[in-house]
Amino acid sequence: MLVIYDSHARAKREFVPIKPKTVGMYVCGMTVYDRCHIGHARVMVVFDMVVRYLRASGYEVHYVRNITDIDDKIIARAAENKESIRNLTERYIEAMHDDAAALGCLPPSAEPRATESVGDMVAMIESLIERGHAYRAANGDVYFDVSTFDRYGELSNRNPDDLRAGARVEIDEAKTDPLDFVLWKAEKPGDPSWDAPFGPGRPGWHIECSAMSTQSECATGHHYVNYWMHNGFVRINEEKMSKSLGNFFTVAEVMRQYHPEVIRLFVLSSHYRSPLNYSDQNLDAARASLTRWYTAIKDAPQNGTPIPAVMARFHAVMDDDFNTPEALAIVFEQISELNRSKDANCAATIQAIGEILNLGQHDPQSFLQWAPASQNQLSDEAIEQKIAERAKARANKDFAASDRIRDELLAAGIVLEDKAGQTTWRRG
Repeated sequence: MLVIYDSHARAKREFVPIKPKTVGMYVCGMTVYDRCHIGHARVMVVFDMVVRYLRASGYEVHYVRNITDIDDKIIARAAENKESIRNLTERYIEAMHDDAAALGCLPPSAEPRATESVGDMVAMIESLIERGHAYRAANGDVYFDVSTFDRYGELSNRNPDDLRAGARVEIDEAKTDPLDFVLWKAEKPGDPSWDAPFGPGRPGWHIECSAMSTQSECATGHHYVNYWMHNGFVRINEEKMSKSLGNFFTVAEVMRQYHPEVIRLFVLSSHYRSPLNYSDQNLDAARASLTRWYTAIKDAPQNGTPIPAVMARFHAVMDDDFNTPEALAIVFEQISELNRSKDANCAATIQAIGEILNLGQHDPQSFLQWAPASQNQLSDEAIEQKIAERAKARANKDFAASDRIRDELLAAGIVLEDKAGQTTWRRG
């Protein structure tokens, strides 16, 4: 029985889909005005894990993740770069897709863009106005009237009066209540604009996901979302990682230092709801763990079958709100057993779990020989040359020269492994 922590209920609930074995899943996607940072990587990897596990459990999953390709930050960045909004967003959408693929994430079933969904947003705003939940202000903007929805603040567990006390109203806003938020921004010179019955302009950020996922209860009069999931923040020095704070590392920057799969393991090593502490030490630990994984399976026997009892334990912890740290603990138990016994069934179990989590799926030798682009290390060719020189020295029984070459390579972070007359190497 799969149970999921529902952020709305603030409790774990048994997962019962509306249609048997069919899941509709909507994930709030990226605003494409810059490269994705590690916080975005966590979102992509976490919900990729959820999709993969649900599918491995026999569910048909329709996975939607939106793209916000029009908002204030995008307009400001395009103006700053002196380029078109289209050029800016296309470049960062392509970069986002590259990052997601490198992290081993499946593409969504659908990826609606805000600019392609404006018609749906206009229709939803019209419905909200007709139902008395929105109004057109004197400045031409359309606002959602928070006072008309008595459960406002329920999901975030915040009291509207407390929120109202700390609310800030900009000088050019004409909202009735400080908590009211803009659904439609009236046309401004130089900004993109679409026609609408309530005046030309562009959508506000708040309406985008509501329209692209049809989640607005006020617009539809129906309850649409049965389970809310929120992943924890990535933190640096006890602060949330964010572009607004300027304390972020892009995925591309980190991948220059660490193999992308190290980042994936780093993300999945913490429960998705827990804070994730970003540090070189934690990434180094993830790299060491993956090195252990690939070293174990590199020469493992291939004729085994997954161990039913171990697979049952794996599914039990994953069915408990996708507990990946416990799932990984099971994998490393099997790695220890494989190292001890060379049991083919252990290897098959590691492979079966790895396929579901999309870990340990690279060629072992290529992973073990991967080097950061940011470091001035020995090239593969130089290492192979040293190994050839060592082989020649050994053939000539010049064991002092052989040991010296091994030590030189070890000092450069290269570990040699002699087995069955062959020498392989990995970066230590």
